[in-house]
Order: sequence, then C-alpha cells, then structure tokens
Amino acid sequence: MLTFIKILIASIFVGILAVFWNRSSFDPESLRGARVLVTGASSGIGEQMAYHYARFGAKIVITARRKKILEKVIEKCLSLGAQEALYVSADMSNETDPENVVDFALEKLGGLDYLVLNHVGKSSFAMWNGDVDHIRWLMKPNFFSYVQMAWRALPSLEQSKGSMIVVSSMAGKMSNPFAAPYTATKCALNGFFGSLNHELAMKKSNVSISICTLGLIDTESALNAVRGIITTPAYPATEAALNIIITGATRQQELYYPWFTYVMNLTKDWFPSLTNHIIRNALNYNP
Repeated sequence: MLTFIKILIASIFVGILAVFWNRSSFDPESLRGARVLVTGASSGIGEQMAYHYARFGAKIVITARRKKILEKVIEKCLSLGAQEALYVSADMSNETDPENVVDFALEKLGGLDYLVLNHVGKSSFAMWNGDVDHIRWLMKPNFFSYVQMAWRALPSLEQSKGSMIVVSSMAGKMSNPFAAPYTATKCALNGFFGSLNHELAMKKSNVSISICTLGLIDTESALNAVRGIITTPAYPATEAALNIIITGATRQQELYYPWFTYVMNLTKDWFPSLTNHIIRNALNYNP
C-alpha cells in the first residue's frame, strides 16, 4: 500500500510538472489585430473567449444560434477594445451553416489567423436510453461541423500561418457515465484532429492544432446539466477561456484544464481500477 501511495504521489507531481513545463511564453501583443472566428460564443466559455480576444485588440467574428444574445456580446466586445467585432447566427447541426460561417468570417475579416471551435449540441446528462437517433444528430454539431469548418478555413490558415483551437473534454480522453452520446462525439474530435495534426506536420504545414481538454467548467449549461449528480467542483469559465487562448497563441498541441485532468489522464492507464472507482464515486446515483 505504501508503494502504491508513493507511485500515486509521484504521478501527481509529474503531472503538475509537465503542465507547467510545457507552458510557453505568451505575448498579448501577438493577438492585436489577429483575425479570429469563435464558435459557440453566445454564452459560457465561448463568450468569455470573445471578451478576452477583445481585450487583446483582436478582430473577431462570433457565432451561435441566438441572434439577440450575440448582438449583446458584440456590443461588449467593442467596448472592451476589439478592433472589429461581427456576428453571424448559425445552427451547427445544419449541413450548410458551418461552411457559411467560415465564408462569412473570411469575407469580413479578409482571412483568418485563428479558428476557435467551441460549440456543442445539447445532450442530457443521464444514462443512455438506447436513443441512437440522438447520437446520430449530436455528431452533426459536435463533430461533423468541426471537420467542415476546419477544412473550409485551412487554406486561409495556411496563408497566415494560423492556428486551429479545438475545445474538447476529459470525456474525449476517458469514458464517463451519464454522457455516452457526448463522450462519443468528443472521442471522435480527439481522434480526427489528432490524426490531422500528424498529417499537417508530415506535409510541413505551418498550421498548428491545439486540442484543449477541459474538466467541469462553471458555465450555466454545464451546471444545470449536472446539478445534484456530480459532487466535484466546477472551475471558472473565464480562466478556462484565457488558458485556451494562450494555448492557441503559443501553438501548443494540448491543454489540460484544470491541471488535475492531466493527472487523471495518466492514472486511467496506470491504475484503471482506481480511476474507475473515483469516477463512479464522484456521482450521486441510486439504482
């Protein structure tokens, strides 16, 4: 038992060290005038990213479904210092909207330096009830639209030596109960963009891909979904958003936020039984 505890403590130390060691120097001025498209920006992490980019003096296009809320976000972005701030309402489960959004950003901004893919379709936090049609639908906003937008934006990002930022989740690294459809889409994201990252490197492309693995964040939608079920604390959306932006701006391949998500990713392979025990006991469930 003592040996196990020593190994566990060592793994946590290694995880913390790795997170801080991989942090690159961030220059806020590098984002001044940068042309940025942020999806899922009407609330939560996407909204907070829009505000951070605005403070850094970027040129921003944001998108989500709710037009009136996007208008308010744009108004605040301009007040915070964005050089330009535009919106386009879109439904990412629609087959044509993802590409239309990219085309809008390319036309209005004259190209892209950052493509920030953050949107997510609605899925209940509950045991899977056999609804295959829901999984089929959820793959459209959570996965296929990401692929469409990445491909559409890639030529412009090649010209600008730009970056793709993919907001994913711990669910994409390790399976969680009550989130089977969502987990499936995040695993697909990680697999696709991990492969694309290899292919771009092999072609000596100058486009970077950053995959951001997040734990529970204190967005309204996330907290409403898990209230009374998950006992672990949620972390601030504004801090998560800033870490995502820094990761993309410094062209790092991965972000784990908060830091312990990196440790959990390690321990799932080293101590699978312990990890499964922790996951299941972090949930309130009475059969």
